[in-house]
Amino acid sequence: MTASAPRLVQSAQNALVQRVRKLAADASGYRRLGQCWLEGEHLATAAGQRGQRAAVAVLAESACLRADLVHLAQQAEDSICIPDALWASLSSVPAAQGIGWLCALPASPGIDPALATVVLDRLQDAGNVGSILRSAAALGVAQVVAIRGTAALWSPKVLRAGMGAHGALRLVEGVEPEAVMALPWTLVSTSSHGGQPLPVAALPVPCAWVFGNEGQGVSEALMARCALRVCIPQPGGEESLNAAAAAAICLYEASRRLHG
Repeated sequence: MTASAPRLVQSAQNALVQRVRKLAADASGYRRLGQCWLEGEHLATAAGQRGQRAAVAVLAESACLRADLVHLAQQAEDSICIPDALWASLSSVPAAQGIGWLCALPASPGIDPALATVVLDRLQDAGNVGSILRSAAALGVAQVVAIRGTAALWSPKVLRAGMGAHGALRLVEGVEPEAVMALPWTLVSTSSHGGQPLPVAALPVPCAWVFGNEGQGVSEALMARCALRVCIPQPGGEESLNAAAAAAICLYEASRRLHG
């Protein structure tokens, strides 16, 4: 933690600025660089509240006028301040709120078969993935397992949609379907084409929920491994729900039954 004022950096060629630019622009860049970019006051604050510390905090020059953001930046090991125009070239957060943390990527854990789990089967939309992480954290799920082909869990878009949920979850990505099917979980999947209605389905406890690709759904092989398939009644007549909305409904129903 540094109590000093952020160092002024004006060059777009600065090594730290270049690193942030790569992480902000490349969804999977964190895998090569070993760091993630937590963009915005909310994500940095949420990370700090969970005990995470940044290697470097980056502030837009306008944000340096806010004492609360300077204090947040001082929780990092180092901090820099960059011109608003430079901030705008690499960030989607307005300069007046411009802060980001450059953090070490957490070590990739193995799957813990004892934890309440959500399995993501090749979901492509980063907003959906981040929203499901947020619902999982809010509704008592401790682990999310992403099968290979799912949107990168630590990408900037997933981080923003997750709104700080990453720090509450055990996140395992790049998993082959066979590894999931080999675990001693009762798998429950959703489908818009059949299955037991969610309100009356006998949900096993514990279980692992499987949510599939937005267009193709859960793969045939993984679906065959699921002990239960449920559908969400839709009296309004739409063909299907958004993946994140469906996940939130299912996880809420499971939590309601477990906790009353």
